[in-house]
Amino acid sequence: MSVLRRLDHVAVLVRSTEDALRFYRDHLGLEIHSSEEIPTPHVRLTYLDAGNAFVQLVEPLDDGSALADWLAEHGEGLHHICFGVDDVASAVAALSDDGAEVALGTGRGRVSGFVTTNGGHGVRIECTEFDRVLDVEGAPGYLAG
Repeated sequence: MSVLRRLDHVAVLVRSTEDALRFYRDHLGLEIHSSEEIPTPHVRLTYLDAGNAFVQLVEPLDDGSALADWLAEHGEGLHHICFGVDDVASAVAALSDDGAEVALGTGRGRVSGFVTTNGGHGVRIECTEFDRVLDVEGAPGYLAG
């Protein structure tokens, strides 16, 4: 049984959203879908429409946060990939290693949670709520040219 419905987004950890937009928006031509600031972890999340999924820019806004520390140590780049699922808590529990604690958060107004596993080959996995109307019927699946 597969709990995954679709690829929702690929997240890129950045020092500055505005600097990153010069590449992702201005150079690649991706349009901003939405942007928000969330308190925990204190970050700015900017979603760019990539047709059938989003590119999410993640900018830490707290210099003492784990994300800011990761950025300082490893630099900008891929942070995680996120899949849409029907039930976030169940999916995260099913995909995480045995005994892992499930912690939920939000992004784009949806419940989300990170999978805790050593099996991701260096890539973090997140799950977020899947909404068929918005994610399938309301999404074109390609970039207009």
